[in-house]
Amino acid sequence: MSSYAPLPAPSPEQGLNRYMQEIRKFPMLEPEEEYMLAKRWVDHEDTEAAHRLVTSHLRLAAKIAMGYRGYGLPQAEVISEANVGLMQAVKRFDPEKGFRLATYAMWWIRASIQEYILRSWSLVKMGTTSAQKKLFFNLRKAKSKLGALEEGDLRPENVKKIAHDLSVTEAEVIEMNRRLAGSDASLNAQLGGSEGEGGSEWMEWLEDEDADQAGDYAERDEMDSRRALLAQALDVLNERERDILTERKLRDEPVTLEDLSTRYGVSRERIRQIEVRAFEKIQKRMKALARERGLLPAA
Repeated sequence: MSSYAPLPAPSPEQGLNRYMQEIRKFPMLEPEEEYMLAKRWVDHEDTEAAHRLVTSHLRLAAKIAMGYRGYGLPQAEVISEANVGLMQAVKRFDPEKGFRLATYAMWWIRASIQEYILRSWSLVKMGTTSAQKKLFFNLRKAKSKLGALEEGDLRPENVKKIAHDLSVTEAEVIEMNRRLAGSDASLNAQLGGSEGEGGSEWMEWLEDEDADQAGDYAERDEMDSRRALLAQALDVLNERERDILTERKLRDEPVTLEDLSTRYGVSRERIRQIEVRAFEKIQKRMKALARERGLLPAA
């Protein structure tokens, strides 16, 4: 794939402003054109076709990479890792599966970025359990839902809520929050040049209509795929597990543990245990289904 032509590469020397301008030059593909290019790659290993598939999605990779700017790592390197994931997605993409490349590529791009971040943050010190990794990548989102992004140390009630939702200890939430504190890059940070000398800001690039169009389409398509996976995965639960998980995780206003304990005549702790177990079963089943459909790499 790389033998056809070199891809634009972000670098501190070049400046991300220039890189963003370069990748905007590559046209987005219509569904029919994307399908034919993917078939040429699958059937004939046509490197020109693969190159066009990659370059048409560089803006999507950059947009996803911007979502990981809160980990204190060089943005150029994060974008480069996103591009690695994109190329892996193109290499493995099967156009006969019925979904667009953007939907498939999002899984690979995020996986590549997350692996890079985990390596860079030294898991020896962070901890390596799946719950701790989940906390690492979901803490900002959890804080945002609680309106706590601008705080230093979290309030006790927010620590308790996040610990419960992400199945980690309160001490782990406090420690991870302090590790991530202060590493957020401003949306008004200059991309290229200095302020007043032709540099632009991250916010300007987030408002790029073409990039948003591609990203929003892929995100909607991915959400539809996740809903379909969830609907199928619910079959692994018994009736009580399905009801408790639905009431606790899938409602706009979750039913309290107290109400469910009364409904089923068991303790609140027992309801919580069933909820956690059901959630783990659903996650495992959804991943298996995603691999069967080619949305995730084989385990």
